[in-house]
Amino acid sequence: MGRFVKGQSGNPKGRPRKRRPHVSAFDIIFDKRLIATQNGVERELTVDEALQLQTYQAALKGSRMAVRAILKMIEKREVALAKLAPIARNPVKVEREYDSDSADEALQLLGIASYTEESVPGRERRLKLETWVTQLAVNRRRERFIAKDDGTLLRNCTHLPEQLKLPVEPGP
Repeated sequence: MGRFVKGQSGNPKGRPRKRRPHVSAFDIIFDKRLIATQNGVERELTVDEALQLQTYQAALKGSRMAVRAILKMIEKREVALAKLAPIARNPVKVEREYDSDSADEALQLLGIASYTEESVPGRERRLKLETWVTQLAVNRRRERFIAKDDGTLLRNCTHLPEQLKLPVEPGP
């Protein structure tokens, strides 16, 4: 029998793994301190603080990426501050100045419709749409022309029908 047995490893546990420190190179760099001169005054900063200061200065000069980074920093800070001291919110008090009991009154309040001024004995006043509302509705239509019957109906429902510009299809 030889020194090595066929089919059996000479090292049953395998090669030992290298032990890596839990601290990354990035963490080591961020722990270093720098001396920065700001407005003629020297002060000691961490690399993280120096990068934030540089990003802030780039944002002030107009760099869009720096502005986005600063806004994200601000958002993170606000979230952290909110977790530390949640703001007591006062309930919102809603007050209504006027509460309409009908759709007609609401249309009048919004300036969409108004009652006719004509007073015919035995007939009550009619609510008619303001000209601008009807014109907007007509302009939004996809069809090129409006049928004559529809044009007549629109004029009967509009406060000042003579001001309407209706694309009525030409008759035979």
